[in-house]
Amino acid sequence: MKLAVIPARGGSKRIPRKNIKPFCGKPIIAWSIAAAQDSGCFDRIIVSTDDDEIAAVARAEGAETPFIRPAALADDHAGTITVVAHAIQALEMQGGPVLEHVCCIYPTAPLLLPAFLREAYDRLVGTGKAFAFGVAGYGHPIQRALRLGSDGIVSMIEPGCAMVRSQDLVPAFHDAGQFCCGTRDAFLAGVSPLSSGTSIAVVLPRSRVVDIDTPEDWDLAEALHRALGLKGP
Repeated sequence: MKLAVIPARGGSKRIPRKNIKPFCGKPIIAWSIAAAQDSGCFDRIIVSTDDDEIAAVARAEGAETPFIRPAALADDHAGTITVVAHAIQALEMQGGPVLEHVCCIYPTAPLLLPAFLREAYDRLVGTGKAFAFGVAGYGHPIQRALRLGSDGIVSMIEPGCAMVRSQDLVPAFHDAGQFCCGTRDAFLAGVSPLSSGTSIAVVLPRSRVVDIDTPEDWDLAEALHRALGLKGP
């Protein structure tokens, strides 16, 4: 059985009620639910939340809310792997079928395409890795990163790269913050997807990636969404 878990707690602070805030005409979580539905990858799509309003919105969009997440797993320090592991255990305790693969889809990923999820699942199964997740390339070589002193003076973090041509520097990538598919056992064992050798990457175009943490991020994501001509779920 293949399961999608969308973790959506109610206590977001930088953008209050972020997980159900309207985004281009729909609660933002609706876009993640729709991507999961349209991918055709999953037997069940559930939302793990501690919040009754979020649960109601999730059900209205076609997801399941078979349990309420404990408060201890809904604070600022609860890790994604732990939350997904709890969801797996909760469903199995309810007597559901044995899970094989689980995909964590973040509730604030309105640029996520169903094709990305299908590719992740295919790569996960095809490679036998513990995880497959989306990454995006940095727009500028990270080896040229700068630090600013308290007096505003600039210095390079990697001074040895100052005179190296950008095309000769190793490309660097970051977690796209959209999804992470993995095996049931890897989630339950608490394995980190960032551990060396455990994961395979799905490289996403930068135009499809915005990590929405601040109001500025939100505005950028909506502008990209409209520019890409995306339609409602």
